[in-house]
Amino acid sequence: MLTYGVAADATDDYIRIGESTAIESLRKFVSAVVEIFGDEYLRSPNEDDTARLLAIGESRGFPGMLGSIDCMHWRWKNCPSAWQGMYTGHVHEPTIILEAVADKDLWIWHAFFGMPGSHNDINVLHRSSLFARLAEGQAPKVNYTINNNEYTMGYYLADGLYPSWATIVNSIPEPQGSKKKYFATAQEACRKDVERAFGVLQSRFAIVRGAARFWDQDTIGQIMRACVIMHNMIVENERDEGDDLNYDGVGEKVNISHDETPELEEFIKNYRDIRDKDIHNQLQDDLIEHLWQHHPDLYK
Repeated sequence: MLTYGVAADATDDYIRIGESTAIESLRKFVSAVVEIFGDEYLRSPNEDDTARLLAIGESRGFPGMLGSIDCMHWRWKNCPSAWQGMYTGHVHEPTIILEAVADKDLWIWHAFFGMPGSHNDINVLHRSSLFARLAEGQAPKVNYTINNNEYTMGYYLADGLYPSWATIVNSIPEPQGSKKKYFATAQEACRKDVERAFGVLQSRFAIVRGAARFWDQDTIGQIMRACVIMHNMIVENERDEGDDLNYDGVGEKVNISHDETPELEEFIKNYRDIRDKDIHNQLQDDLIEHLWQHHPDLYK
């Protein structure tokens, strides 16, 4: 059912168990996967993970990059009629949204699932916990310099729909000039990582490629989380032996940047820094110049 996306009653001829037993078995299996492996394979990046992601980003011409972010819609065939208006968006049928962050190896570092399909990427971003640890001062420290300008927050590559925040770098629509055209090409090439991750996830687990047939959201959410966990397991198992990447174990906990819970003023300051449009514009300009000066042939 997970791999081939077949209906529960279709398994009767093969494994000789009833439809209700197959459904209950699937529920218990995905719940067990999430409970046992969720802490390791759905974890946020720790200190070592962050250092590795920063090294990968710098080698690709994007110092400070922690991955790319995007959303995927999963069709919900058996959405209750009373909810269909809320869950129907641009796809013109009920869907549930998965927001994810992926790196070059297609490891999914952030998976926020459950928002109705009527929302867009910005609405989902406002409700996800992607920047919660950063606002609370609990995220790993990130320090890098571009064009003699120092930055203290990592960023994610995104498409043009996402807001101009200091932690998000968008492409340039209709770029003018060689430098901006080269930056747009490089940004869009790296941003494809998360879209590739979605494609691989759907190819490995056809249940998330077809329409969700379950009625309750809890089961659908557990299925999606279990598929993401098993996807990360496969990424870990199939990575090149020569790579220095090591995803084994949860690793050391993140070193908190302060000893106590941040005061309200500090939280508000962090929150405003995340959404600072001036830093976003400066970071984008610095990246344009950095790519042109240091990686002129990387994406040609």
